[in-house]
Amino acid sequence: MVQLNLDAAFSALSDPTRRAILARLALGETNVTELAKPFAMSLPAVSKHLKALERAGLITRGREAQWRPCRIAPRALKDIDDWLQHYRRFYDRASIASTTT
Repeated sequence: MVQLNLDAAFSALSDPTRRAILARLALGETNVTELAKPFAMSLPAVSKHLKALERAGLITRGREAQWRPCRIAPRALKDIDDWLQHYRRFYDRASIASTTT
């Protein structure tokens, strides 16, 4: 199993543009041009965001003839969720306590 680099993943996720890109990719794979449409930035700027997400292991980019699809790497998100699971119990307890007081 590949060890997720949580520092790189959380660093990549700290940027709102990257989170928006992931949200779009959650709908399905697409190319850089389509990903760039909602943002007021150049294609090279969007590509830099994609490289950061790719280095963090959060997305993969393929090559199928002229099509260069980007897609979420589900395993990386699962690894993050697994790490957060340990801390979720604190949130769950706080939610229960706030509803009973």
